[in-house]
Amino acid sequence: MKTKLTQCVLAAAIAGLSMSAAQASTTLRMAHFWPGASGVNEDILQVWADTIAEESGGDLAVQMFPSGTLAKPDSIYEAAANGIADIGATAQGYTAGRFPLSQIVELPGVASSATQGACVLQTLYDDGHLDSEYEDTRPLFMFTTGPGGIHTIGTDVQTPADLEGLRIRRPTAVAGQMLENMGASPVGMPAPDIYTAMQRGVIDGLSFPWEGLKGFRINELVSYHTEVPFYTLVFVATMNQRTYERLSPEQQAVIDNNSGMKWAEKAGAVFDRLDVEGKQEAVDAGHTIREIENPLENPDWQGPLEAGIEIYLSELEGRGLSQAREVYEAALAASASCAGSQE
Repeated sequence: MKTKLTQCVLAAAIAGLSMSAAQASTTLRMAHFWPGASGVNEDILQVWADTIAEESGGDLAVQMFPSGTLAKPDSIYEAAANGIADIGATAQGYTAGRFPLSQIVELPGVASSATQGACVLQTLYDDGHLDSEYEDTRPLFMFTTGPGGIHTIGTDVQTPADLEGLRIRRPTAVAGQMLENMGASPVGMPAPDIYTAMQRGVIDGLSFPWEGLKGFRINELVSYHTEVPFYTLVFVATMNQRTYERLSPEQQAVIDNNSGMKWAEKAGAVFDRLDVEGKQEAVDAGHTIREIENPLENPDWQGPLEAGIEIYLSELEGRGLSQAREVYEAALAASASCAGSQE
């Protein structure tokens, strides 16, 4: 009798789950590379998914695929473009050379917080400066990390000279070039691979925002931190165009209502909070933290950073992107107008 009762309860539970899944007429698959337990997944992407479900009255559901489970980190944008994923959230820099104008926002001095950076990037897109880079998908919202610093296992980095010969994981080619100009040996790899690479001694440190140290547990391995904001990593959450066109007008309206600046700033605010939490982890662990204020005015750091900006813009012009400096100036103008977005 007890066995039959258990079987009935189990069958009812399975039926209930099936009914819940069936309530949504459309399920959208969302691919990204952050861990499922990370603040980015739980407090940005899952909240967005829950909002879509709520505002559609359960007509839309978003099935999350974190940690690169549906597509590898460097393939997520293409997965969204070709329909393997209905929605992809990823770093533009993971597809080297694919989003050169968007990555102008990564340059030093453009943003000093994630909220400001998200506002700048979304403004550039909304104003039409980046249209050509996203013609094959339908961007939902764009966002950035806070400024990324340098974090090492055993080297106290106080000036660029201290980076000489260190193997530093670089987030993008843009940041990697600056690291190389400062004497480091940049190593490219997706964020989920960093922890193991550091454990095995493949790299001596990394360039990362505080949020990433917390989300990917890097504070467990590093002991030295240099707050020199020499880059900001840009992200996009974007949708397969054909998937969007298949939605009903009512479903499209829900997606449209949860796109653009509103969600860019929501994401930026979460990153800023996670930056505070990531830094506090390092403080609580007794790590050494060096703060380089206004690096573009610092005699040690100014030269390499300004050279990095000029080299990047010149390279874009060399590739035929004559509007590169115009976009850079637009980014600086947006930075000034977005300054009020900072927490």
